[in-house]
Amino acid sequence: MVSFLFKRLLQSFVVMITVALIAFSMFRFVGDPINNMVGQDTTQQEREELREKLGLNDPFLVQFGRFTLNAAQGDFGLSYKYRVPVSEMIFERMPATLELAFVSAIIALFFGIPLGVYTALKRKGILSKFIMTMSLVGVSLPTFLTGILLILLFGVMLRWLPTFGRGDVIEIGSWTTGFLTVSGLKSLILPSITLALFQLTLIMRLVRAEMLEVLRTDFVKFAKARGLPDRAVHFKHALKNTLVPVITITGLQLGSLIAFAIITESVFQWPGMGLMFIQAISDVDIPVMAAYLVLIAFFFVVINMIVDLLYYAVDPRLRADNE
Repeated sequence: MVSFLFKRLLQSFVVMITVALIAFSMFRFVGDPINNMVGQDTTQQEREELREKLGLNDPFLVQFGRFTLNAAQGDFGLSYKYRVPVSEMIFERMPATLELAFVSAIIALFFGIPLGVYTALKRKGILSKFIMTMSLVGVSLPTFLTGILLILLFGVMLRWLPTFGRGDVIEIGSWTTGFLTVSGLKSLILPSITLALFQLTLIMRLVRAEMLEVLRTDFVKFAKARGLPDRAVHFKHALKNTLVPVITITGLQLGSLIAFAIITESVFQWPGMGLMFIQAISDVDIPVMAAYLVLIAFFFVVINMIVDLLYYAVDPRLRADNE
């Protein structure tokens, strides 16, 4: 267990250093930071003084080391456009993105796993075939198109749900949440469904494929030969073994929900980190772009670490390989 954890920590460290290097490179190759921080009337002497003050004349390794140490402490400097610490902007918008990703993950798991099991057990049924057909539609439709169609149907035509924004939120310390207000919950429905739809269909098809594979194995046939009821065979034996690879894919998809919420947040004008990143690209706000890249990589590393530990706990073959 210790050696397994050490290997994963070492891999995570290498990943974060690589991402930090990519993020830091944006400061050097995406325009001159000084031009983004001063006006046209600034003299050359004032520019050089600012460059020296910011340490931009230091060697590459010194600047990269300083950037990495500051990033590890959550310090990404000031936004070029808003002149406020980037960390404050991120922490202000992080609750919106995390709540959206959390609700989307719950929707994807709550519907994806049961539908995958059902379509595997009733694969020749009409309803099962209809669900599989609709899953192809869910996988094929781009996220932005799904969001626009939901807005058109439920926001414009039926006028049941709001089409943009987060609604009313309540502050709990430094955290803001829309879970405790009616408008916040209503505003969350359309973007969470839009973000969850692709993940839901992916999980459903994965569970179905794994379930069909497990149902063909000898131990399931032996369990049926012993006279065990179908419920016990399907849910106690087959589903349990099906969920082992599903854990890995689900963990990766949870990271994707956070990373790829950009499109959904843009469509619904959801005030999260993804929308902030899109605005930073249009404004060439490099500190915000770099901070977002590092933060998303950190989320992926943490989630993958948790998934690896869960996988290690449920799969005895990994424990045997590391003994």
